[in-house]
Amino acid sequence: MFTGVPLPALILSLIRREIAGRYRGSVFGLLWSFLNPLFMLAIYTFVFGVVMKSRWTVPGDEAAAHSTGEFAVILFCGLIVFQFFAEVISHSPSLIVANVNYVKKIVFPIQILPIVSAGAALFHATVSLLVLLVFAFGVFGRVPSTVILAPIVFVPLAVLVLGIAWMLASIGVYFRDSSQIVAPFVTATMFLSPVFFQRTALPVWLQPWLSLNPLSIPVESFRNVVLFGVQPDWLALGYYSMAAFMTAFLGYQFFQKTRRGFADVL
Repeated sequence: MFTGVPLPALILSLIRREIAGRYRGSVFGLLWSFLNPLFMLAIYTFVFGVVMKSRWTVPGDEAAAHSTGEFAVILFCGLIVFQFFAEVISHSPSLIVANVNYVKKIVFPIQILPIVSAGAALFHATVSLLVLLVFAFGVFGRVPSTVILAPIVFVPLAVLVLGIAWMLASIGVYFRDSSQIVAPFVTATMFLSPVFFQRTALPVWLQPWLSLNPLSIPVESFRNVVLFGVQPDWLALGYYSMAAFMTAFLGYQFFQKTRRGFADVL
């Protein structure tokens, strides 16, 4: 069935099907890709911006506190990065189990399933980014030129997530409880990353340890280039990129070595 189909074309076709299938039969269709992030933004803004009165110090701005609208945009920016991470990682343990028919097709490259999942999540992240830019222009009155660096700071995260997804997809075949373990891990990753707070809010001795969270550097870098017009920490991003590509390499090798037993287990 898949003989002769170029791999990139197959991946793009499956990504389109994944996106379309998610909204098939719904009244609003793809509009949900706009509505869902806006709904979550409203909830988090109310809880953290109105109830808890959290505020953010913008680089280059001497004001210590900012309006709820500004905080909402800053929060939304971090949530885009988290939602991409969460969408791919949360679905990874069940990727192979949910596509048993592909496993039994010898000619089907099942290693692309995590790539398809990441591609669909990247589509939703792009939609959310467009929404963010509209709100950012309305709140801050401008969109910084550094926004063109957004893909560069996002690529290392995508590579890292892909490596983790390969590992989890394979583990999920042999250990079905892995999805139950991943869910609280994803939640903890969000609350222990600078999505809701600034690194400077932590004690000085604790701030360097925040970088161990896989979301910290991408969230800070993405926020800097998209909203604040500040260059990312290129050194930190370089180290993060090396770790990401190493994780992707190891994840892919692990998947390829363990896939031989998929058909027997499934």
